[in-house]
Amino acid sequence: MAELHTVARPYAKAAFEHARDNDALDSWSQALGFLGAAVTDSDVRRLLNSPKIENEKKVALLVDLFPEQQSDTLTRFLDTLADQGRLMSLASIAEQFEYLRAEHEQRTEVMVTSAYELTAEEQTKLANALKKRLNREISITTQVDKSLIGGVILRAGDTVIDGSVRGRLNRLSEALTA
Repeated sequence: MAELHTVARPYAKAAFEHARDNDALDSWSQALGFLGAAVTDSDVRRLLNSPKIENEKKVALLVDLFPEQQSDTLTRFLDTLADQGRLMSLASIAEQFEYLRAEHEQRTEVMVTSAYELTAEEQTKLANALKKRLNREISITTQVDKSLIGGVILRAGDTVIDGSVRGRLNRLSEALTA
């Protein structure tokens, strides 16, 4: 998995820089997201991994899957990936492209896991507090986990803040047994 991310990084960076410089972040984001999802399909994977199918046909297949996004630049990008044997890394390229885009736009996705459903007001308050602390635009996604007992767990990229009752009890238990 780490190897796939390492292989995908320069391609994602090149795609991002091209999209940024040509004011095409939205279209590239949409295209890479779609193509990244497409290569996770088992039938598409089988076709792309087939040594009997020429690279040009593989690229044509991918371009035909997403006709509204056809562009010469995207096709050349896919040709380059095919020539280097990297079409299967499209999902990782799309993921890293979105990370670079979020950094560029100073935007952060935050996953909030709470013991109960958060109201819109609570989500807004939390987003505003995080915006001040992280100095970024915040997009919140919520999920409920009753096992937390109370409180919330915040995940923003690699940062995890565990303010749940379950987390506090676990830390207390570890301190008492140490």
